[in-house]
Amino acid sequence: MAQVTAVTPVARMVGSNRVVQGKGIVYPLGDAGLDPEEEKDLRRSIVKQALEALRSEA
Repeated sequence: MAQVTAVTPVARMVGSNRVVQGKGIVYPLGDAGLDPEEEKDLRRSIVKQALEALRSEA
């Protein structure tokens, strides 16, 4: 499992070993302030990081 969160220290503290830095607490996989195309690119980037984390050794 890969955890996407904006609060990575807490995720590590509770034992998550595959942590991906999210954008923010309210929208970890997006940013409401971006235009739709930029937000789509941001989301895609974060999901790709999470998939790479899943491929890595724990």
